[in-house]
Amino acid sequence: MYKRIRRQLTDVRGGEAVPRGSCSGADHVPEFEPHRHIRLLTFNIQVGINTSSYHHYVTRSWQHLLPHRRRIENLDRIAALLRGYDVVALQECDGGSLRSGYINQVQYLAEASCIPYWYQQLNRNLGALAQHSNGLLSRFRPLDVTEHRLPGLLPGRGAIIARYGSEDDPLVLVMMHLSLSRSGQQRQLGYIRELIADYRHVVLMGDMNNHAEELLGQTPLKETDLIPLPATAHSFPSWRPERALDHILVSPSLEIRRSEVVSCPLSDHLPIAMDIALPKGYVTAY
Repeated sequence: MYKRIRRQLTDVRGGEAVPRGSCSGADHVPEFEPHRHIRLLTFNIQVGINTSSYHHYVTRSWQHLLPHRRRIENLDRIAALLRGYDVVALQECDGGSLRSGYINQVQYLAEASCIPYWYQQLNRNLGALAQHSNGLLSRFRPLDVTEHRLPGLLPGRGAIIARYGSEDDPLVLVMMHLSLSRSGQQRQLGYIRELIADYRHVVLMGDMNNHAEELLGQTPLKETDLIPLPATAHSFPSWRPERALDHILVSPSLEIRRSEVVSCPLSDHLPIAMDIALPKGYVTAY
């Protein structure tokens, strides 16, 4: 580990560009198995910082800039949780900078949780100071993965789209981290709405910084028929959940077998989990 960190530090000091999108490659990733139910999880990991009180935003704020020895321990706890899922959407990851010990947290969590496919989307590149990223972890080989810069007054928000299964009728997973402002969310969800318009089987998952009734009633998503979790699925703040900001929204063609807020306070958000099954007609078409 020390040699790896030293090598990464040398690369940064030498001015080598960090790739915008990093990926594990799909050579050893199993094919998608449509007959199985799929276990989904979305988690804002707050760059590995364990926050359990409002005053920690002040007393632990330095961890957003500098490395901390307990961060790896917290990432290992997160990885233990991720082992139980098939596809994971991660928000607020660091792609390898000073604060994370020059470790790509998406790659680290994939390897530590034994999930073979990972993809990192670098949304805001602050060089050695911070590499703000989203992440995708998957046990199945996607047809393709694309990344998108979301519109907004301030740059730095993004979405990852992974397609699985049939090229003609795929399962489409959209992983995102939306802006805080309502006007920004309107523009970003209008963009997302256009991307998913032609697909039947869609899942939107991520930190959406808003409640489902507003997302599905007051934004361009009202033109969709997406199904939310119950309004009581509160995920923020993790130590006293009272706001439902993290979501998994699914098309009615997808059978929801189970959904829950996972009681695992390792960040300032709690993870959201859902098990889905594809419609019978879709499965038998394979």
